[in-house]
Amino acid sequence: MESESDSGSTFYFTISTDLNDDPTKTRYLNTQTMTNSPVPGSNMPNSTRSYDAVILVSFGGPEGHDEVMPFLDNVLRGRNVPEARKLEVAQHYYHFDGASPINQLNRELIAALEHELVDRNIRLPIYFGNRNWHPLLADTVQDMRSDGVCRALALVTSAFGSWSGCRQYQDDIDRACAEVSGAPAIDKLPLFGQRAGFAEAVAARVAAACDVLAGTEARVVFTAHSVPCSMADCGPYKQQLVDACEEVARRLQLPCWDLVYQSRSGPPSQPWLEPDICDHLRSLADDGVSAVVVQPIGFISDHLEVLFDLDVEARGLCDELGMQFARAATVGTHAAFVKALADHVAEALEAGAVTGCRSDCCDYGSGR
Repeated sequence: MESESDSGSTFYFTISTDLNDDPTKTRYLNTQTMTNSPVPGSNMPNSTRSYDAVILVSFGGPEGHDEVMPFLDNVLRGRNVPEARKLEVAQHYYHFDGASPINQLNRELIAALEHELVDRNIRLPIYFGNRNWHPLLADTVQDMRSDGVCRALALVTSAFGSWSGCRQYQDDIDRACAEVSGAPAIDKLPLFGQRAGFAEAVAARVAAACDVLAGTEARVVFTAHSVPCSMADCGPYKQQLVDACEEVARRLQLPCWDLVYQSRSGPPSQPWLEPDICDHLRSLADDGVSAVVVQPIGFISDHLEVLFDLDVEARGLCDELGMQFARAATVGTHAAFVKALADHVAEALEAGAVTGCRSDCCDYGSGR
């Protein structure tokens, strides 16, 4: 998944991707790249022409102390979450002065993607819209309509398929378009966690972290956001994670590795994917493992959950256990990952269409 998410009467986080230096702006547009150069499909009739914009769709996050509680209110709207739990999560943001770094990281990703597309002579405006915080998705769709956008590709910042990381984003896009009269047609691209460039970028991040612990027999531990088991049963999330980890391990010839989960929420009575990262670290210590490299494969950027749950909590536990700890970076703006996203966009432009998910894709239904 990508980061900040919510589910039923509980919530968890599945962060996504932001944009401009001014967080109130809803799109990123480098006018220097808006030339009359053709893009794939531009010679087609208007009724069938290829896409004329890209929109990066994310979860959103606060960028200051005063935004934390309103942001969480948006996330939890209509859900019966105890106030104590909301305040507990708020403290994670306050630990970093109330700002999630996801927004700036997403701006950097968008800039890198635009640069890669321009290098391929693909000149499209890249817009940005969030599910839960500014710029809000419906506001961005309104701007797209005002700018004359007819068809757009939506790139969501989740790598693996689940209700919160796939189906819910499609619902968000549909809802935003329904709120805007004359909204452009927006087709959501498939998720990208199975693309070779994603695995290449993860492998490079793991190799760099292993170098930090050179001389040790560090165990590689991949993490992803835990979700309710009932949600995992409705989609390909767990298997896609296993497949991605296996591909990274193959590239690095890792003798052994583990896939664990983090950022669990919800009542103890509700089963979520396990093992938890901290429980697993304790087990490794009991088995005599003295060093670990932890790579958050389920997240594409070093946002708040990575920084708090791994760099603060997991690292702190390793210090207590006397275990060396190195946290591998997320894919971020690694060149191989950015190229993979550009390939994703370019292939859709060439085809002039996107193969969408099945109608029952990641349908959490009554499990929520």
